[in-house]
Amino acid sequence: MSVVAAYLYSAGKPVEPVSLDHAPAIQNPSDFVWIGLVEPSEKELRTLQEHYGLHPLAVEDALKAHQLPKVDVYGDQLFVVARTAHLEGDKILYGETAIFVGPRHIISVRHGSARAHTELRAQLEAAPSLLSHGVDYVLHAILDFIVDGYLPIVETIEEEVLAMEDRALDTFLERGDIMRIFHLRRELIRFRRILGPMSEMASRLVHLDLPCLDAQVRPYFKDVYDHVRRVEAMVENLREVLTSVFEFSHLLESQRQGATTRQLASWAAILAVPTAIAGIYGMNFDNMPELRMHYGYFVVLAVMAGICGLLYLRFKRTGWL
Repeated sequence: MSVVAAYLYSAGKPVEPVSLDHAPAIQNPSDFVWIGLVEPSEKELRTLQEHYGLHPLAVEDALKAHQLPKVDVYGDQLFVVARTAHLEGDKILYGETAIFVGPRHIISVRHGSARAHTELRAQLEAAPSLLSHGVDYVLHAILDFIVDGYLPIVETIEEEVLAMEDRALDTFLERGDIMRIFHLRRELIRFRRILGPMSEMASRLVHLDLPCLDAQVRPYFKDVYDHVRRVEAMVENLREVLTSVFEFSHLLESQRQGATTRQLASWAAILAVPTAIAGIYGMNFDNMPELRMHYGYFVVLAVMAGICGLLYLRFKRTGWL
């Protein structure tokens, strides 16, 4: 059975469990049914469709579980799709939560989500005054719960990016680090593709007149919208930081290679002097100036040492050595 919890709520408190086989008779206008499902079968959703008047297209979307975040209106009911996300190793994995909202019922269908709604339901039941607002407040609580799950992902990646930035200042980034940068950028780009539709969905809940949503609850959806936009901004900043780390590392590597090249060129110029002089006087010609000098060997060594010393001082002053 895929039913996690199914209760009839009255005045914000659970009154009795609810079966999928029939819808309870609701007499009090403030009463509502909240059903939570995980990976339900088609038969279970079709049963709920029959008893709660769910739209067939919404049921099809909830079964396929390959939708982008959205809000659809079907008569006096809403169908909301949100995408969950969690970090597993070095990869962001995504799930989907479809929510059917009617005047007296809310049905959540989770696919691939790593976080159960058990804790959320317990928190809401501990505050009956808030839960008594009805299905629109429960919808807000589920969306807020999903969006709050985004922040730990971004914070974990942010810590890794900052550590990578520190390593780039101290030493060359290795091939593994470069591959890691591009992997994180790809993950953030995919994450941003989810955040965009999530932001649009939350914006619709804030600004449009939709069935089942009371005007007094709109500020709560505004809070969800602000959270999504905050995460979206953090993801964009992280992408820019990753690009900056790569460019900064490349710049430092170029500077270090340039310094090494200058040092090699300086020593090559210094060593070229004795090499040239020795090469000239190593020629096997009889008629060469100063060839028969008694102290010629020491003079040549002194000239070599003097010129090399002058070149060394010159390169030292210019910062090449």
